[in-house]
Amino acid sequence: MTTLNTSTIQALIPNRYPLFYIDHVSELVPDESLVAEKYVSVAEDHLVGYLPDELTMPPTLIIETLAQAASILILKSPKFAGKTAYLGSISKADFSAQVPTGSVLTLAIKMVKVRENMGVVATTASIRDELVCHAELHFVVEANA
Repeated sequence: MTTLNTSTIQALIPNRYPLFYIDHVSELVPDESLVAEKYVSVAEDHLVGYLPDELTMPPTLIIETLAQAASILILKSPKFAGKTAYLGSISKADFSAQVPTGSVLTLAIKMVKVRENMGVVATTASIRDELVCHAELHFVVEANA
């Protein structure tokens, strides 16, 4: 099992501030699963602009955070090393709770299917043991230009 810090994550995926959401990978089993964390801070501009009176993370950014975590899992596969993963589609997405500031959003990603240059992952986001979102994400992987 592998852990990754921010510098190692940024070497894998192209996302950068202000659209870089993964703070830490605590568990990684290549080609199988990943657990990562996102620390939700009141200092993030999108939280202030979404629902200013509630300071919660927008659902679209929860999906983006899950997609970034999934990209890490996909790109740590020896088959896709050195390539770029793109989110192709989202299915079976369901949101069951809000993500307030001060939360640690735990992201769990499981590889479901891999083909030539495509992948399907099952994802969940939770705060402590409370499920916030689950979704199936479909990816396309391409060689870097």
